[in-house]
Amino acid sequence: MTIRVLIADDQMMVREGFSVLLNAMPDIEVVGEAVNGREAVDKVRELAPDVVLMDIRMPELNGIEATREIIAADGTAKVLVLTTFDLDEYVYQALRAGASGFLLKDASARQLADGVRVVASGEALLAPSVTKRLITEFSKLSESPGIPATAQAAYGDLTERETEVLVLIAQGLSNSEIAGRLVVAESTIKTHVSRILVKLGLRDRTQAAVFAYEARLVTPG
Repeated sequence: MTIRVLIADDQMMVREGFSVLLNAMPDIEVVGEAVNGREAVDKVRELAPDVVLMDIRMPELNGIEATREIIAADGTAKVLVLTTFDLDEYVYQALRAGASGFLLKDASARQLADGVRVVASGEALLAPSVTKRLITEFSKLSESPGIPATAQAAYGDLTERETEVLVLIAQGLSNSEIAGRLVVAESTIKTHVSRILVKLGLRDRTQAAVFAYEARLVTPG
């Protein structure tokens, strides 16, 4: 199955460069480009891509607001945020808005293609240490200094094993890695992940990881 990609970036060289790299992959097709966030939202509606490569700093509508609108309006498109800085203060906000992860713009062709494949499959692009560091740092800046009552009530509905799986998701482990850590079948972990998302009312693993940090289930550091 070919993964359909939309590239949203206000720099023409970035759009063209990523298009060339991705179109060279046998399982990926760039179906469109957008020069700002508003056009990105419109083109997601028009082209129905599987993955949106989203720059954060764009005119008319920034990547954060565009991500929020895309996630709210479309149940299938995954957003992969692109940034120049590994500690961009806006990346965490984009993850909270529903992005499935982020990549640095200097990523290699292989990293870019692999990132697209990861989020298209429903996984979160959380494995790189820079991503975990970013989530950790910005979770410290959460508006509430304590555990929100709603969050505490929500994760209180999780079983002990589901809570354990949630913590491992937040630490950046894949389903297979979690299965190995807990010595169970990967299919069992997939079931746990699905139940966690349903119980917490979350869209994907990325939101689950952010929830775990904000609810203080994971100790920053």
